[in-house]
Amino acid sequence: MDGADDSALLPTATPARTRAVVRELLRPHRRLAFAGFGLLVLATSVGLITQPLLGYIVDLVTEHRAPGSLTWPVAALTGVAVAQGVLTALGMSLVSRLGETVLARLRELFVERALALPLERVERAGSGDLNARVTRDVSRVADAVRGALPELARSALSIVLTLGALALLDWRFLLAALLAVPVQAHTARWYVRNAVPLYGRERIAAGAQQQQLLDTIGGARTVRAHRLQDGHTERVTVRSRAAVELTMRGVRLVLRFYSRLHVAEYLGLAAVLVTGFLLVRSGSASVGTATAAALYFHSLFGPVNTALVLLDDAQSATAGLARLVGVVDEPATEEAGAAELAAPVPSVTLTGVSHAYVPGRPVLHGVDLEVRPKERVALVGTTGAGKTTLAKLVAGLHSPTAGRVDIGGAGPDVSGRLVGLVTQEVHVFAGPLADDLRLARPDASDEELREALTAVGALGWAEALPEGLDTVVGDGGHRLTADRAQQLALARLLLADRPVVVLDEATAEAGSSGARLLDEAAERALRGRTALVVAHRLSQAAAADRIVVLSDGRVAESGTHAELLAADGAYAALWHAWSGSRSPAEAGP
Repeated sequence: MDGADDSALLPTATPARTRAVVRELLRPHRRLAFAGFGLLVLATSVGLITQPLLGYIVDLVTEHRAPGSLTWPVAALTGVAVAQGVLTALGMSLVSRLGETVLARLRELFVERALALPLERVERAGSGDLNARVTRDVSRVADAVRGALPELARSALSIVLTLGALALLDWRFLLAALLAVPVQAHTARWYVRNAVPLYGRERIAAGAQQQQLLDTIGGARTVRAHRLQDGHTERVTVRSRAAVELTMRGVRLVLRFYSRLHVAEYLGLAAVLVTGFLLVRSGSASVGTATAAALYFHSLFGPVNTALVLLDDAQSATAGLARLVGVVDEPATEEAGAAELAAPVPSVTLTGVSHAYVPGRPVLHGVDLEVRPKERVALVGTTGAGKTTLAKLVAGLHSPTAGRVDIGGAGPDVSGRLVGLVTQEVHVFAGPLADDLRLARPDASDEELREALTAVGALGWAEALPEGLDTVVGDGGHRLTADRAQQLALARLLLADRPVVVLDEATAEAGSSGARLLDEAAERALRGRTALVVAHRLSQAAAADRIVVLSDGRVAESGTHAELLAADGAYAALWHAWSGSRSPAEAGP
């Protein structure tokens, strides 16, 4: 695929691993599976009485029996139809329930693991890949579970039991019917061999197409500002053309698949009719028996075609299932236990930390830094100095390319759970305001929510909302301003109660009127915690215990506000430039 980095995509599970996961998901529901498939076996067995009854009626007619002799066979056919319908409905409902239950659990596992994936892994794969899996792949698997799985189970049972019924009529009818099997088996193998990799490539192409659309639409302003429309349109066209080409190859594959199946049907039916003719002529079978055999084989057209048609859906769903299982099997960041999170306020130590998003282009170079327990350190520097990258490394969103980030001596799997992060980009989740707050602590009481809002100066406007804390916010609800969204994020930070806090320009969205309020809210949120603050306004840096100046990914200066001003270095230059363009109220100290 043009421009697609397949090696960076999230993995796809092997067929063996996919089957193993399905078995694990089915194991707790064995009784439901046995009940559902047992009812389908019984329904199919009852339905197989239809053909002998019709054959019996043919014999009665050829023997010129009285019309009254047809009463009980017709009544029996009615009873068979009713019984088969009831048993099939019950069996299909149980099989459908089984499929939905297993699918729901798979969804839960997928979402749990997707949310626990390291951010750098998701960024490397691109949001389009993960988005395609959680939408298209889940949809394909869901459609298969709701439609294909029950029908495929019923069709498979019908095929096996019908062939058994043919053998009971006369083994020669079974041999004649089996003439179609080599053609069907060869067709199925040929289709699976070609369809599985094709559908896998189609999913990857769809993910790449979606990623390009997200990049283009998400960055529409930048694209227009720099007049990049033609380039982005070309890239979207290339990705879309690749996806469409693979889809059309799939359509052509299906058409060839059906044409081969028709050859098998005609071959098998001709063989059964010829066998019936020979057996009737030799006196080895009655006309009714030959009729029943022909009807049995004709009744196979539906189940065989259904099974092989659903093979297309099954292959498509299997490709999607393998992509879901691939995410479920991805290593996730382990959560720390309550005892580990209750440890004393830790220090943060960076030793020889270097990091590069692209190999050979480092953003940080051998950074050594220690933030003592309960100390507040501000990171300042020009754009591109590496402040946000350093903050992400401390927060555990990325792992350093070289060196070590140590949070109070905790292991890397625990460190991320000791750190709370608030960035400039705050998301307000759709739903009641109280639920948004409880994302940080699900068991928080209403009083604890109010205490957190009070601490960040947000309780007044929160209770003034139309329904107070029950007001629906976010998409489709009450829209919060940027500074209120930041207050909400700081309240969540207090509820999460992490001993180490990283603020990455967390108050940058506020205008001059709201800046002081947000700074005061951040001050209360950081109290008693080890804190690393990426300072957007140097008034935040001036209020910190210590200031670290980054330049080109290296520590250029470190000291208090007064010490760095006295040193008349890089920080002093930044301070004079910043404070000179602001009023005394905005500049702070």
